[in-house]
Formats: sequence, structure tokens, C-alpha cells
Amino acid sequence: MSAEPLLEVENLRTSFSTERGDLTAVDGISFDIRPGEIFGLVGESGSGKSVTARSIMGLVESPGRIDSGEIRFDGENLLEYGEREMREIRGDRISMIFQDPMSSLNPAFTVGQQIKRVLRLHTDVGGGGLDRWLRKLPGLDRSLSEADEEAAKLLDRVSIPDPVERLRDYPHQFSGGMRQRVLIAMAIASDPELLIADEPTTALDVTIEAQIFELLSELQEELGMSMLLITHDLSVVADTCDRAIIIYAGNIMERADIYELFDEPLHPYTRGLLNLIPRPDTRTERLEPIPGTVPDLTNVPDGCPFHPRCPEAVEECTSHDPELQEVRPGRDAACIEVEGYQR
Repeated sequence: MSAEPLLEVENLRTSFSTERGDLTAVDGISFDIRPGEIFGLVGESGSGKSVTARSIMGLVESPGRIDSGEIRFDGENLLEYGEREMREIRGDRISMIFQDPMSSLNPAFTVGQQIKRVLRLHTDVGGGGLDRWLRKLPGLDRSLSEADEEAAKLLDRVSIPDPVERLRDYPHQFSGGMRQRVLIAMAIASDPELLIADEPTTALDVTIEAQIFELLSELQEELGMSMLLITHDLSVVADTCDRAIIIYAGNIMERADIYELFDEPLHPYTRGLLNLIPRPDTRTERLEPIPGTVPDLTNVPDGCPFHPRCPEAVEECTSHDPELQEVRPGRDAACIEVEGYQR
């Protein structure tokens, strides 16, 4: 794996204007993703995960705005790109899978029509470029157009049965898991360098969820692409990611290699999230949720944003907002109670 990052996010700050004042959804976070790496972005709902993804994709709309920072992709700062330049990146070199497949697919068009539109926009359909990694379907109908053929191959690649026939179906004729597979097929159509998967299994049952993550891992390895996996579930991160950051109220609480993160979680928030994962080797009557809720981002408390919910908070936590710093080799945390933190 190359040491040079494919994506570098530095001091990103994204805000929204509301009637109650400015809401800072992403508050100066920094991270990088290496070529061929699966990177986890973990936190509860309202922590700023999806806003981070939309900032990278250039999809933050009014009343939202990116106040400061840099988003460098392959060495180029995307925040300096205009909309026309971003359209050439978005969906081509960087693709995204959104949370709700039903709202991401147009109910008025067939699945085949929607996949073929992606192919026309982001690939040379006539050049056969997809054949580098897609096998030929046996018995393919030669009366199909080239775009139909490539669209059917994509459905086959994400394990949708009878792909030629399913091209003619509308989104409502697919189950939730199959709709998500359609979105994955559309996302990989251009052979992207970076795939952003934003809670890709929301509202799916655990069996289908496992199948979707297994598919994403297989595609990532086969295509050699990098992936930003956004989730609230650390058990998914454990099975899938190489490194991760834990964010809360738009701030990074902890950053680490996955093995070290699970072996020794440093931040109380990380430990709280881990306590929500059922463990087959431990008998427990009930899981312990983190008390309270994510703060109102128009009125974040002084000091550490997590301190009102933190079981280890001390008086200094109410006034001192700890910066993220290296507390072990390769381990970063934002907590004054972590051993090695320099006040």
C-alpha cells in the first residue's frame, strides 16, 4: 500500500445557517485515505459523518457552506474546483453510495435506464473498458445494445439474478437489499479510485447487511479502489476497515489502526460505542447505551463536547476543549484523561 494519500482532508469546517444561528456540523477535522485502503468514519447520528462525505463530493447546498480547510484528491484541492470540474470528478473518479436506495433511484425510470445514464456520463461504453474486470454473461442476447450489455454485466457483478430481465424492472420491483446492489453497480460503473459508502445498509436486516458489506469488500479488493465507509456501527468497522476515526459533534475524538482501536480504545466515547456491540464470548443481560444525546450543534457545550455524557469527565473537561494529539505512536486522541496527553 502506497504511503502517499489518495485523499487528504485538512482542517475541514462546514457550517449551516439556521434561524437559531450558525450550526457547525464539521468542526476542523483532518484525515487521509491511502490507495487501496478502507477507511472508517464512525459516530452517532448527528455527529457530522454525512456532511463530511457531502463536503468531499462538493454536494453541500445552501444554507450550508464550507468555511475553511482543504480537500486534496490526488494532490489537487477540490475546494478550488468549479462545479463543472467537480462533475468530472464526481461519479467518475469518486463515487458515492447514499443511505436510502429508494430515494436515490428515480421511481419513474427502469433500473436499466438509470444504469445506462451513468455509463453514458462516466464511461466510454463503446471502448469495452469494463471488460477488464467484468466477465461475459453466458448466453447474452446479442440483440441488446452495447449499453444494455454493460448494464446487465454490472447487475450480474453485484449478484442480481436474471440481470438482462431485471434491466426492464422499476426500483419498486426490487427488495431493499437488491436496490442497494443496484446503487453499488452504478457506483462502480466508472471503476472509481475512491468509493464513499454512507451508511449503505440503513433499514436492511442483519443478514442482508452482511451480504452487502461482503460484496463491498470483494469489489474493493478486486478493483483496488479506496473506500470511505461511514457508519455508526463499530462491529462493521472491525470486519471491514484498515483505519478509522471516531467523530462526535463534528470533532475527531480518536484516530487509530483498527487492531489497536479494538485492542485498546482510548477515548471514553469510543469505549461507549464498543459497549453497544453484543459479544458472543460475554454473557450480559443488556447492553449499556451512552447516556444522553448528541448536543444541539447550534449550542455545543463549553469544554469537551462529550463531557455532559462522559462517565470519566472531571472539572477541567467543562472548560478545556482538548485538541486531537498523538498519545501513542500512531494513536491520536482528544481527551485530557488519556495517558500521554499533553495538557
